[in-house]
Amino acid sequence: MAGPLLTAVPGLRIPVIVGELLAGMIIGKTGFGIVDSANSTFTLLADIGFALVMFVVGTHVPVRDTALRAGIPRAVARAALVGAVAAVFGVVLAHGFGTGHAALYAVLMASSSAAVALPIIDEFALTGPPVLSVKAQIAIADAASIVLLPLVIDPSRAPRAALGAVAIAACACVLFVVLRHFERKGTRKRVQKYSKQHELAMELRFSLLMLFSLAAVATSTHVSIMLAGFALGLVVNGIGEPHRLARQLLGITEGFFGPLFFVWLGASLQVRELGERPAFIALGVALGVGAVLVHCVGRVFGQPVPLGVMAAAQLGVPVAAATLGTQLGLLSAGEPSALILGALITIVATTVAGVVLKRRQTEAPAR
Repeated sequence: MAGPLLTAVPGLRIPVIVGELLAGMIIGKTGFGIVDSANSTFTLLADIGFALVMFVVGTHVPVRDTALRAGIPRAVARAALVGAVAAVFGVVLAHGFGTGHAALYAVLMASSSAAVALPIIDEFALTGPPVLSVKAQIAIADAASIVLLPLVIDPSRAPRAALGAVAIAACACVLFVVLRHFERKGTRKRVQKYSKQHELAMELRFSLLMLFSLAAVATSTHVSIMLAGFALGLVVNGIGEPHRLARQLLGITEGFFGPLFFVWLGASLQVRELGERPAFIALGVALGVGAVLVHCVGRVFGQPVPLGVMAAAQLGVPVAAATLGTQLGLLSAGEPSALILGALITIVATTVAGVVLKRRQTEAPAR
């Protein structure tokens, strides 16, 4: 409940996930240690929540919108330019802080989080071609960074991670073909009618079965389950997500598994390490501010600066980087928390940008 309660504070417009992360920090490693984030059951439920969050995010990307498809070329160009500038920033930060993680920092700063940015865009009811174009840019950057992260954080496992990403993509393509066939044959509608008559929630069952199957492929090939969830969300969205299924998914995700994941994430962080290594506080701030700055280069293509800031939102990639880096012993003490600190800065910046864009959108008709 910490997320909704904090969001309800008038005038602040704090994203729900910030409250959930703070709650996790209070009851986890940083705070009173009431819960153990390493507990296998807690971790399993959090993984389900992460997969569901990315699934729902994928279903919200308007892949069937012709206006969005028309903006893909410019979105790709902006994402590529952001990546090039982020590479330069990554080298500077890695040299300045002596970590040697230039490629990792570049991917982090170039990444976007559909899980953060798209809900904020929907919450503020932002519309128009530039908004559709930035949605495409966010989706492209999100997917690319998910694929690139395992390659840059541990190059020795890069071939296996690349094969895992290819396997997920191949499975998603097969599911798309199969589901489209059943859609055209009218099978889905017959199943939906039968399910509604007998109150079986068959569409939800099938969706979860596909999600967990893809997540199993991702886990066995050492690819983040966020890629599995996002890929399936795009598939279901491309076919046409039924409204009943959308409500069911939203209920189980936003009502329990999504908040549980963010609480788990907050509980797994050891923010106290930043106090022991003050330099990493500066690193976190530099990563957050750097991400915002590199995404603003979209202005070269005529993109409004607030939309560029919204594209800088991070979450899944820094989380995966912090998790993998800790598990594999690739990051120094305090560095994982610095990555999350940078992500939180981008979330705050995205929220502020959303407020600015909403105000502009509201004032435009009056003029």
